[in-house]
Amino acid sequence: MFKPAIISVIDDDELVLIALDSLLRSCGYTVNTYASACAFLQSDGPQQTDCLISDIQMPGLCGVQMYEALAAGNIHIPTLFITGKPGPPPVFSTRVRKPEGYFSKPFDSDALLACIEMALKRRA
Repeated sequence: MFKPAIISVIDDDELVLIALDSLLRSCGYTVNTYASACAFLQSDGPQQTDCLISDIQMPGLCGVQMYEALAAGNIHIPTLFITGKPGPPPVFSTRVRKPEGYFSKPFDSDALLACIEMALKRRA
């Protein structure tokens, strides 16, 4: 029996969460949404997520800090970052795996979906 991949989306913008939830569900994914990095870390999301999409700039813990916290806990989830503030991708310490992708809002949904598919294939 086919089990759809679980994609977790973290963004403090409710409209982004709704749009990504709709897009990803229409492609057959199971989707969990979180309004903050802390909400994700305090849930069972890190153990259940096959691919993570996270905003970078959020109140409280930012996406980069969350990603590094996951890596420090030996949790390695293929991650795509999205941001409303275009610029160079964030720089991570050498002990952290490079994220799968980096997208500026508004982003091309086909490119995002292709990146998710590649990340899931590499994870398998």
